[in-house]
Amino acid sequence: MVGRARASHYRDARGPVYGPPAPRCAPVNKLSDAELDELLDLLHSPEFVDLAPAQVWARLLDDGRYVASISTMYRVLRAEGEVRERRRQATHPARVRPELVAHRPNRVWSWDITKLKGPSKGVYYDLYVIIDIFSRCVVGWMVAPTETAELAWAFIASTIGAQGVSPEELTVHADRGTSMTSKPVAVLLAELGVTRTHSRPRVSNDNPYSEAAFKTLKYCPAFPERFGSIEDARAFCAEFFEYYNHHHRHSGIALHTPASMHFGTADEVQAARSQVLRAVYAANPRRFCNRQPRPPKMPTIAWINKPTISNDTQKKS
Repeated sequence: MVGRARASHYRDARGPVYGPPAPRCAPVNKLSDAELDELLDLLHSPEFVDLAPAQVWARLLDDGRYVASISTMYRVLRAEGEVRERRRQATHPARVRPELVAHRPNRVWSWDITKLKGPSKGVYYDLYVIIDIFSRCVVGWMVAPTETAELAWAFIASTIGAQGVSPEELTVHADRGTSMTSKPVAVLLAELGVTRTHSRPRVSNDNPYSEAAFKTLKYCPAFPERFGSIEDARAFCAEFFEYYNHHHRHSGIALHTPASMHFGTADEVQAARSQVLRAVYAANPRRFCNRQPRPPKMPTIAWINKPTISNDTQKKS
């Protein structure tokens, strides 16, 4: 009725009358201080330091020894804060977050490899793709029966040669696959004066352009469940990347085609679009609420992991 538990009331009232509860007596089978030290030394020994208490207990018992129960070992280790891991753990520095920027084509490329299903279960073909992050143009692709460092070397070398990239101007970004981190690829890029960067382990957002291009490919309505042969896969990719580069209006580049952005014709297309919109507006301004329409603004920069500026830094600047 008064909103207070009866047990709580009598427990609080007992204090001044009966005093605090009597201290609990130590168990008669409690380990002595010397026995506790011996148990800890045993658990810290090189023979048992990397074993669970149950393993230690069983091994000691097989050797004809009994020091303490499994629960006692856990209790002693818990008191020392050593239940999870008693060995000294190796520490590794945090991976550097890649921050790449491109102000024009052929400054930063992103490349990756994806699997294409073959005619039967367990048969796959490997699709190598290099995309320019500024123009979104696929500057190189190849379908191969397998993934090797040698194929990656030849693929990157031929793509760089076809694009005529000048030394010390290009950065090639990739994830940490075996081909991407292989020695032949690293040596090739070093000889060509190309900077290479890699994503952090298990961070797919560090390679967003390649991941987005693969999604566009595999979500294409014409993308088959399986390819009948490697020739079929190559024929499909040739048609798809022709369409992607020259006909697909990419939302990330103001609805221009990647080829138009890559080869420098996007400014002319943008001017023609503006002229059409001006003519439409002049003919019927009320249709646009007396506000002249404009085509989407063209990007002037492309980032992989754009740096974030804190509020304090903005205030200081």
